[in-house]
This record gives sequence, structure tokens and C-alpha cells, in this order.
Amino acid sequence: MAFGRLERTPLSQPMSEINMTPLIDVMLVLLVIFMLTAPLLVRGIKVDLPASQAGKALKVERFAAVSVDVAGQAFLEGQALPDAELEAALQQIAKQQPDAEVQLRVDAAVPYARVVAVMGLAQKAGLSRIGFVTESAKAVAPSLTETRP
Repeated sequence: MAFGRLERTPLSQPMSEINMTPLIDVMLVLLVIFMLTAPLLVRGIKVDLPASQAGKALKVERFAAVSVDVAGQAFLEGQALPDAELEAALQQIAKQQPDAEVQLRVDAAVPYARVVAVMGLAQKAGLSRIGFVTESAKAVAPSLTETRP
């Protein structure tokens, strides 16, 4: 004797459409991850390296011209100053014009450590905008073809 019901309810049919909720959840999680990591990828030191065919320099209204000769002596507006006096003079410029730019002219033979020291003096004085002045490509081109022993 078989036990069973005479009435049979139809079985549920399989879904023929895609469930979008998990896909949207994954997409939103990825979006949040990219939004959090994108700013970390672009942080760094922005350096504009001079090209071989340099264009015209930008005109800056407020700047302090700092030069360093082969011996490592620093000059502010053509006047030779020791580091302590250079820092004091740059602090005065920073007080008068806080957004002034330091235009740094350095001889090619000056060691990098000296250049960094002068840049540090400018930053310590409160001037964070530093521009490097270079020669045009036409003036540099003959020296590029020299052979070194």
C-alpha cells in the first residue's frame, strides 16, 4: 500500500535570470578599494626635468635668485653670504613674500650634497617653492658630444 498525496504541487522552476545583488556588492567593494588606494599611488615628488629642447621659462613675479659657484659659495642676488646669513636673508624674504620662489642656479661641478644643503636652508626659512635654472639646449649641445676618457 502506497502512501502519498493525490494533490501534487508543482515544483519550483529554476531561475532563468542572473542574480545581480552579489555582482553589485563586489563592484561596490572594488570601487571603495580603488578610491582609497588611488591617492596613495599619486603621492610623490613632482619633478619637471628639463628637456633637450627647453622652452621659455615661466615669468615669476616674486623670486629670490640664489647661486652656488664651483667652490660651493652661496650668493643671494649676487652677494656672497655664509649659510647662516643666507638663511636669515631668506627668512626675511619669506616674511615679506611667503609665496616667493627660490630660483636656484648651481654650477654643474657642485656636489649634490651642497645643492641639497642650500635647498634645506630655503625650506627651513619658509620658502618651499624652488625652481632650478638651467642653460638652453643650444648652449649645452656642444658639450654633449665631448668624449670622456
